[in-house]
Amino acid sequence: MKLKPALATLTLSFGLLLTACGNGDGSNSDNEKNSSGNNSKSAEELSGTVGIDGSSTVFPIMEAVSEEYAAEQPDVKAPVGVSGTGGGFNKFIAGETDISNASRPIKDEEAAKLKEAGIEYTEFKIAYDGLSVVVNKDNDFVDKLTVDELKKMWLESGKVKTWADVREGWPEEPISFFSPGTDSGTYDYWNEVILEEEQMRKDATLSEDDNVLVQGVMGDKGAIAFFGYAYYIENKDDLKIVPIVNSKGEAITPDNDTIMNGEYEPLSRPLFFYVNNKSIAEKEHVYDYVKFALENASSLSEDVGYISLQEKEYEDGLAKLEELKK
Repeated sequence: MKLKPALATLTLSFGLLLTACGNGDGSNSDNEKNSSGNNSKSAEELSGTVGIDGSSTVFPIMEAVSEEYAAEQPDVKAPVGVSGTGGGFNKFIAGETDISNASRPIKDEEAAKLKEAGIEYTEFKIAYDGLSVVVNKDNDFVDKLTVDELKKMWLESGKVKTWADVREGWPEEPISFFSPGTDSGTYDYWNEVILEEEQMRKDATLSEDDNVLVQGVMGDKGAIAFFGYAYYIENKDDLKIVPIVNSKGEAITPDNDTIMNGEYEPLSRPLFFYVNNKSIAEKEHVYDYVKFALENASSLSEDVGYISLQEKEYEDGLAKLEELKK
């Protein structure tokens, strides 16, 4: 509806009066606009590109962050690459990215290369994950698996070819193995806690793209795979989750409670992103993006199927970020 001229003049005068009664910089109005999410740089429009790459497991969270942040700062571009945790760190070390997503802590040799390159960095936790073991939805005999059985199945030196080789009474049907690729932090985590640093079998189909693993299991009745919890949640109608026997002898299925309270062990783990300290100090849009990520990670991580940290952990992350800004 168009305002009549007299009413328009009155409305404009009233608006100018409100501005004069404020603090003169429009911050009250701008703060209201930003109250729903990013309130770190109210009233300032930013521009630039945030370089992000790394873990496919962390990808859904950071993709959600970038999509939401675009509504706040449309001139900041923050595409999220998926090179795997190791591949992401390689780009981070080369100075090609501002943020490196990781489904495991940084390795000593990666930290040493960053030091050699003169890159100082800071680690932030963003969510919790329960690494999920899945089989084809038509598999009607796998009711649970122990860590020892998983190790026997996935070791290079193992002799497991059929399900009967895993447990007596299971059918002599061949098993197809699907695994995250060697650049994946999920691969590293599995290699550490399940294989105990021994070599994985060479006939497994590897991919840094977890969607490839999902499709592999969906299309093969004898298949088994492991990947991040969010990818199971996204495809739970087409996959069968396998309970894993923990150290107490309990067969536990990953969910919000069992991942957070540690019952789903040893496959519960934190997820991370690493930030170049120089990017925080010198690029206002990178600082603002990271602040937005930490302020909104609790809800966004849950939205995409992961488990949020305790609120205190996000607050600690924000405090750490502000220290970098000083």
